[in-house]
Amino acid sequence: MDHKDLRDLVRFAETGPHHATLFESERLWSEVVCLDRAQELGPVSDPDSDGLVVLLAGEVAVQVGRGRKRLRQWGSVLVPAGSDLTIRNASIEPAVILLVAAPPPTPRPISE
Repeated sequence: MDHKDLRDLVRFAETGPHHATLFESERLWSEVVCLDRAQELGPVSDPDSDGLVVLLAGEVAVQVGRGRKRLRQWGSVLVPAGSDLTIRNASIEPAVILLVAAPPPTPRPISE
C-alpha cells in the first residue's frame, strides 16, 4: 500500500506555486500545491477530468468558470471537466491545497 505524509510535500517558493505529486495512477491524479503570499495558480483546465480542490491550510479565492468562492481551511470545491480553475492566496498566510483529478489530466506542453 502506498502512503505519504502530506507534511513532507509542503514547500514554498518565492518564484511561484510549489507543486508536489501526491499519488498518480491510471485512474486518479493528485498533488499538493503550496501558495505563498500573493501567489496564484491558473487558469488551468482539462476537458476530460473532473477535479476536486481541498484547502488544507490558509485562505484562498477560487474561481471555477464564472463562479467565485472564498475557501478557508477544510473547504472544498468541485471543478467539472472543461472548467477553467484559478486559485489565489487570499491572505498574508501561506496556503496549502490538495488537487485531485479523475481521470488523470492529459499532459500538455506548458506555453508562455
